[in-house]
Amino acid sequence: MPLIASLSPSTINFAQVQQGAVLTVNGSQFVSSSEVVINGKPLSTTVVSSQQLNVTLTTGVITGPGPVNVSVDTPSGNSGNLGCTSGGNSSILVLTVD
Repeated sequence: MPLIASLSPSTINFAQVQQGAVLTVNGSQFVSSSEVVINGKPLSTTVVSSQQLNVTLTTGVITGPGPVNVSVDTPSGNSGNLGCTSGGNSSILVLTVD
C-alpha cells in the first residue's frame, strides 16, 4: 500500500495552478503504476522513485482556492520492483490552494 508523508509545496497559489504547477508527493512504496489522486480524480503521474511522485496541477481538477485532497492509488497485481505490489490507497493529505 502506498504511504504519503508530505506534499511539496504544501500551500500553492491558485495562479500557480492556472500555470500548471508541479506538485511533488513524498512517501514510500510507490510503484510504476501509482497515480496521484486529486479530489477523487486520478491524474497522469510521473514516478520519480519509490519515494517520490510528480503531478501537474490544472484547473481541470482544482477549480479554485480551498483545501484539496491528495492521495496515491496503486492498482493491485503489480509486478514492478519499486516497493509494494499489493496495491491500495494511501491516506489523504490536504493541499491548501490560496
